[in-house]
Amino acid sequence: MAGGRWWRRAGSTAWRSATVWAACTVTMMVLAGLLPDFKLTSDDGDSMTRVAVTAALGAAAFALLSALVWPVLVRALLLVPALVLGLVVFFLNGALLLIALHLIPDGRGEAGPETAVVVAAVMSAVASAAGGALAVRDDDAYRRRLYRLADRRRRRDTDADATCPPTPGTVFIQLDGVGHEVLRRAARDDVMPTVGSWLRDGGHHLTPWRTDWSSQTGASQLGILHGSNYDVPAFRWYEKDTGETQVSNRPTSAAELQRRAVAHTGDGGLLTLDGASRGNLFSGGAEQVALVLSVAARRGKQNRSRAGYFAYFSDPANAVRTALSFLAEVGREIGQSTRARLCKQRPRIGRGGLYPFIRAFATVVERDVVVAAVIGDMLAGRSSVYADLVAYDEVAHHSGPFGRDAQKVLERLDRSLALLVKVAEHAPRPYRIVVLSDHGQSPGETFRGRYGLTLQDLVRAGCGLPVPRRARRTRSGAEARAAVRAALHRPVEEAAGKGKRSEPIVLASGNLGLVSFPDVPHRMTREEIDARNPALLPTLANHPGIGFLLVRSEEHGAVVLGARGAAVPLAELADGEGPLADFGPGAADAVRRTDSFPHTADIMVNSMYDPVDGEVLAFEEQIGSHGGLGGAQSRPFLLSPAELSEPVPPGEVLVGAEQVHQVLRRWLTEGHGPQVPMRVVPLSLAPPATKPLERPVENSLRREPGGASFAATPPEPQDNSA
Repeated sequence: MAGGRWWRRAGSTAWRSATVWAACTVTMMVLAGLLPDFKLTSDDGDSMTRVAVTAALGAAAFALLSALVWPVLVRALLLVPALVLGLVVFFLNGALLLIALHLIPDGRGEAGPETAVVVAAVMSAVASAAGGALAVRDDDAYRRRLYRLADRRRRRDTDADATCPPTPGTVFIQLDGVGHEVLRRAARDDVMPTVGSWLRDGGHHLTPWRTDWSSQTGASQLGILHGSNYDVPAFRWYEKDTGETQVSNRPTSAAELQRRAVAHTGDGGLLTLDGASRGNLFSGGAEQVALVLSVAARRGKQNRSRAGYFAYFSDPANAVRTALSFLAEVGREIGQSTRARLCKQRPRIGRGGLYPFIRAFATVVERDVVVAAVIGDMLAGRSSVYADLVAYDEVAHHSGPFGRDAQKVLERLDRSLALLVKVAEHAPRPYRIVVLSDHGQSPGETFRGRYGLTLQDLVRAGCGLPVPRRARRTRSGAEARAAVRAALHRPVEEAAGKGKRSEPIVLASGNLGLVSFPDVPHRMTREEIDARNPALLPTLANHPGIGFLLVRSEEHGAVVLGARGAAVPLAELADGEGPLADFGPGAADAVRRTDSFPHTADIMVNSMYDPVDGEVLAFEEQIGSHGGLGGAQSRPFLLSPAELSEPVPPGEVLVGAEQVHQVLRRWLTEGHGPQVPMRVVPLSLAPPATKPLERPVENSLRREPGGASFAATPPEPQDNSA
């Protein structure tokens, strides 16, 4: 691998040199056409090809002389006063150009002394600009620039060591959608060499954990950052008491979910003390926030939801680096989607329209801005940082979680981790870098692609309602789309349920579907549904693309329905039994927990799952999906330095995002005291909590809400740039 990296560096250097040479050649040709005292042709004139060759030779000779002679001249001029040196440089540069022109065969290059000075200055500027534009895409050059930034900060802040405690800080990097098995495979195959080295040298613990039934970023990140994802049944759901649809990646919904979580737990979140939240759906109680969706809905002078982008792109080097990478990623996506279409890859979904630009935003712009913000936090010595990188999740939705396209994204994410490790060496305090994911992804065809109809079409058919002759596409729940719209201050997603109130509202969250009847104010029972639409539940339960249903029964309470009339009371259901037999350990407990939520839908629908090939059928247009039960989507990871305590005792299983929150809280306290302070207020002043706080992770590895007799008022989040 070391030899391979050497060849890649050598190839990159050669490519940059050739590009700068070409830019200087074109510049010389343009100047020869504009300046009367500068020519690149013989007295009889030459063809354009001959002029281009002459310009290329002149540019090469000038570059070679500058590389060989200029260092010697600089040493000789060290004793020259600075004011005189500024003038001498221009004349010496012009002299080098005159020598270079004389080296061109057949004497085709000529220039007057004054013109030579101008041409040399312009060519030097073009070479510098072109070289800089290419260098900013190089990670090594970018890192060296950050080192200089760190040194300048230290020189500017002479009291840094006195004000910043020597205790370690913690950086949490969320690789959105990367499952435990995907990470292990990438580390084993050296797709992610940084992660692979961490695992091989034994310096890190890799721990899988199980998500809740709703295996998606909204539920997982809310639980991780705020300690509660109670009453989050899916990525999007309809609430009968308000008549509104909550969508996790809608700014107003994210703000409301965060408010509910704070009311439920009684504290502001994981990052309330000197913390920073970057690129997340929720703030975690941090005062330093950038690109956080839950604060993007605010308006006014105090809110700058796009401040992170403005701060990043105000630096020309950052702008050039990201712009070039953005264009390259758009071209890469067009090439990859064209290849997939020509090779007739299956499964496959449409990747045209704006998707190439959305993918480039997720894999380049969002990544660069968030990583730069984290670097700024580390150089500032903040005690805790949590950042989300959504690149893999966006690409895997459209290309599949195990495809070559997704692997390339993992390679670039690994380079970002390596960059953060290098930056930590120059930070004013030591840092522990924890890498984790919020969920995985399960591969598989779309429900619409296999059966020619959507879940909504199937529900309408079961209700005796007309079904469109052609199946319509469903919305995608990918986080990157919301980030793009939030950056542009565009609405994220319109609310569902604006049609006839007698018709069911059908919402999709990966391979999890929710059916609600808006004209019934309470959660309908199985008996009420059968009386109203006797064919609906049998139509859904017996469809080959459906794994199981959850409904509420007047006689038996919650009931899980499966094919061929299977109906098992949820209270009596154990793992490996009934309709949940194929869905693995913890499935019954996950369904039971969701059944207890106030806003669980009338009918909860989970698609089929094939345990042999690990495939599910997504109700959205995704061939890598998450949101329900089945396969790798429910098995994310937690990768932590060995200096931190193990997440769970040997033999135990880490279950649910709320327990991951407890582990992260414990790690923040190890070595330097509590990091999540709570300002206690009278209970009467706090928003009503629907459930009390859970027991600590050391005492309970399965989440069951426990009691809390206080509430906390978190600090008001602010939008600050990196």
